[in-house]
Amino acid sequence: MTAGHPPHQHRCPRWGATLLASKVMTVESSLSTLGRSSLEVPRLGIGAMTWGEARGLARLHPAKTAYGGAHGNVEEKAALDASLAAGVTLFDTAAMYSGGASEMRLGELARGTNAILATKFPAGFLARAQSMPRDLDASIARLGHVDLYQHHFPSPLVSIPRLMELMARAVEAGKIKAVGVSNYSADQMRIAHAVLARRGVPLASNQVEYSLLHRHPEVNGVLDACRELGITLIAYQPLASGALTGKYTSATRPTGLRRFTPTFRGKALEALAPVIALLREIGERYGKSMSQVALRWLIENENVLAIPGAKNGRQAADNAAALTFSLTADELVTLDQATRAWRPSPGR
Repeated sequence: MTAGHPPHQHRCPRWGATLLASKVMTVESSLSTLGRSSLEVPRLGIGAMTWGEARGLARLHPAKTAYGGAHGNVEEKAALDASLAAGVTLFDTAAMYSGGASEMRLGELARGTNAILATKFPAGFLARAQSMPRDLDASIARLGHVDLYQHHFPSPLVSIPRLMELMARAVEAGKIKAVGVSNYSADQMRIAHAVLARRGVPLASNQVEYSLLHRHPEVNGVLDACRELGITLIAYQPLASGALTGKYTSATRPTGLRRFTPTFRGKALEALAPVIALLREIGERYGKSMSQVALRWLIENENVLAIPGAKNGRQAADNAAALTFSLTADELVTLDQATRAWRPSPGR
């Protein structure tokens, strides 16, 4: 995945991507292809995991219990409108989120816009590969259309080769534009890529957790395989569940299930303080927030597309501002070194 950049560039060995030496203050409006597919996407998307009104047991979905719901239909629309106005046209959801309520709300709001819609199979934990065509039709009915269709997570119940054959058929039938996976290992990616390639369909993306505080893709082979095979890495939780926003301290931990995760327990937030201070220092040079710097660290990698969540219009506009500046090679190296403690050793 590549994006056009103005002159005066140099390379940073750590990223292997072309970085801007100058401070660009205009929005990156150009689109790039998602992997080697024909689908054109911006350098940033929006995660709509918490959108929609969950009912019944769907209210207990981890997305709701960890983050709470979005701030209502009006603010969800404001989030979509603010994103589209800034050129952030990619919105990601899943059939499983809130029992389909997230897809339904996103479909309602996106109708008549140029939104690029990504969702995921399956709708439930016990699905088999042969359930995909039915689940895809249900997602299309809720969303209006599906551009990127992804396998949400590998499962012993779902044959990857069989599922990829069905995904290829969906592309050939014009039901979807691109095929993606999520939470796949490097080996699982290679299996999916090979099956699709035999049908002339590229594997466009692998959506995995990736942030300054979750560096696993760098050491488990996923990022390297993405580069080798021409696959875009879609980074979910790019702000480490909010830990990189600077909003939380040991005295002000988040509510919900997040407060019990390792990032927010014990002395973890105290250990994070120097990273937050560095993000603040860099952000002040550009008039940007800590979260915008953390997102920009991902965007500077030409293989990576970040999808932060947004519950309201203000958060969506804040996310989009990560496209209005660039970090220098020295700043990227400094951030890399400051978060080495969160980069696991190979094999972990």
